[in-house]
Amino acid sequence: MKKWNLLLTMLLIAAVIAGCSGKDGDNKSIKLAYVAWDSEIASTNVVKEVLESKLGYKVEMLQVDAGPMWAGIADGSADAMVAAWLPSTHASYLEQYSSKVEDLGVNLDGTRIGLVVPAYMDIKSIEDLNQPETASSLKKQIIGIEPGAGIMMATEQAFQDYELKDYKLVESSSAAMAQELQKAYDNQEPIVVTGWTPHWKFAKMDLKYLDDPKGVYGGDEQIHTMVRKGLKDDMESAYTFLDRFQWEASDMESVMVAIREGKSPEEAAKDWVNSHSDKVDAWIKGIES
Repeated sequence: MKKWNLLLTMLLIAAVIAGCSGKDGDNKSIKLAYVAWDSEIASTNVVKEVLESKLGYKVEMLQVDAGPMWAGIADGSADAMVAAWLPSTHASYLEQYSSKVEDLGVNLDGTRIGLVVPAYMDIKSIEDLNQPETASSLKKQIIGIEPGAGIMMATEQAFQDYELKDYKLVESSSAAMAQELQKAYDNQEPIVVTGWTPHWKFAKMDLKYLDDPKGVYGGDEQIHTMVRKGLKDDMESAYTFLDRFQWEASDMESVMVAIREGKSPEEAAKDWVNSHSDKVDAWIKGIES
């Protein structure tokens, strides 16, 4: 009897250990960090929708600036983000945190950053901003986004390299920048903003990048998925999906436009996931929820 009781106890302990050390154990909560850019709002909400509706996770969204987003993945206070713009925009963050995060590779190819103006403006290059009439019409302002964002650091460098000493870089937010751009565009007024692709503004307005002959903003970029160290061991199903997550600029833009036209980010993401089952199924094929 004692041997039987001992065997039963050992089996129960083994069962408990197995239950706790399975692919995801009892841990079905995950924290996604993101910056409040329209592109990252779209992508992070799509990832959230798949994790919750297809894989049974409870997702906590952490909206932060770019620096804290990287730091959160590095110190483990956040689990993942799909918002690393490389190789140029977030180069300084990658250099600082590369040993403390895991790069799962590209989730969107062919992105770009730079200074953007309406197509009706008769300037072609960043160098043209130093023309007295152009500077005056722009009130010597370039409308930016959140301080600390990679594109803002690149623009500060552009101020030096192109000697835009009379200009002021106005700090705001992604939403405020887009609002100012739309207002100026509707009134056919001159404006220059920090811009990136993909973004809904290119679908709604006729815009152009200013040439960057000094290469301050780099060339075409990609958006990478970054996760904290140890995520694969702790949440294998989430890790596998995040490793497979990849889509096109047109996919992201369609979600951004839906949000711009009045849908909530959650609703727009849900609609996209429901209407792109082939792509979603490929991301989660063989993953146990």
